[in-house]
Amino acid sequence: MLSITALILLLLLVTGCNSNAAAPSRTAPPASSPSTGVAPEQPVPPSFSPEAFQPPVAESSPAPSQEADALTRKIAGMTLEEKIGQMLLAGIDGTTLEPEAKRMITEDKVGGIILYADNIRDLKGMVNLTNALKKSNTTNPAPLFMSVDQEGGKVSRMPKEYASIPANGKVGSVNDADAAGTMGKLLAREVLAAGFNMNFAPVLDINSNPGNPVIGDRSFGSYASIVSKLGIAEMKGIESGGVVPVVKHFPGHGDTSVDSHLELPVVNKTASQLAKLEWLPFQAAIKEQADAVMVAHILFPKIDPDNPASLSRIIIGDQLRGDMGYQGVVITDDLTMGAIMKHFDLGTAAVESVNAGSDILLIAHGYENEQLARKALLQSVRGGTLDESRINESVYRILALKQKYRLTDKPVPVPDLTELNKEIKMWRNNISK
Repeated sequence: MLSITALILLLLLVTGCNSNAAAPSRTAPPASSPSTGVAPEQPVPPSFSPEAFQPPVAESSPAPSQEADALTRKIAGMTLEEKIGQMLLAGIDGTTLEPEAKRMITEDKVGGIILYADNIRDLKGMVNLTNALKKSNTTNPAPLFMSVDQEGGKVSRMPKEYASIPANGKVGSVNDADAAGTMGKLLAREVLAAGFNMNFAPVLDINSNPGNPVIGDRSFGSYASIVSKLGIAEMKGIESGGVVPVVKHFPGHGDTSVDSHLELPVVNKTASQLAKLEWLPFQAAIKEQADAVMVAHILFPKIDPDNPASLSRIIIGDQLRGDMGYQGVVITDDLTMGAIMKHFDLGTAAVESVNAGSDILLIAHGYENEQLARKALLQSVRGGTLDESRINESVYRILALKQKYRLTDKPVPVPDLTELNKEIKMWRNNISK
């Protein structure tokens, strides 16, 4: 009897011990974790590229299809006047917000403003002006493109408080992509500090004609390889700084002997000839997802005998959008330049340019010229010669670009340029060694 009882007690003791051994611990860290509780660093796969890595979309962020649907709905709710306004980027007179400038924004609903040297007297005045322009836009459907030509060298709009940035030709002479990328970042910081969000740079023209009166050292050089490499680096630098870069002047302004500000240049090259030189930097930019391309006022009679590039369905529609596959925003060079105003009716040119595939018409000078282009577009849609669906395509691209860069009309303070100017001077000294 005693032996049976002892046997039962022994069996119970063994079972209890086995049960405790199988139960997992609720407090002990996993064997693979260090005592600090921090997970060990995982090795990075050889194929991992930090530049190519895209973080996962947060749950609160809309998916691309949702964003597209939202833009489509937004456009459907806009008036024709608002939509056509988004396609106009206008210049203004004076260094303060004058009545005509305010009317272009509040009444004509223009989607963007460009400032030139005549609009800028000093740092404080420039910032006050950009803030006033944006404040006037608060009731419109989208923030303004606040744009400027800040290339460096002779095409610099920033006031004297900014340290100077040399021309592209200087950077081209050292042929350093890192220097060009830094240049783009510095240009972005310059314009962003003053309230701008779009820069008409980089220049992708190849300086192939020594007699060219308008390009020269605005180009990185006379070789497509150098212009492509440095131009793309600058473009990415501007983009990384949160500013919209606009590459220019497609299909290439480097082989002209006439200044398109004064007259219409004519270049007797075929498409196959352009493909071997002038197009190469632009094709490289398109491959790198260029956001915006400015089209020049140049007549290529062997491609389109009737229309300069900025009005040509062959050059914009067939070649740039079709053959090259460009899907971004197309902006004309200033339609009030002599190349257009001396040879075409401005209203007709505006309609032709949109029909050709342009999204934004740059009307840099004259309130009456902005009014004329706007009226021509409105009448063409209402008269049936320009389909509203064509307008909607451009407005979609424009709003998508503004959304991509998260543009706002918020004012900016007058900046302290001490650190920026110091960095510009250091960079300038490095490329001069």
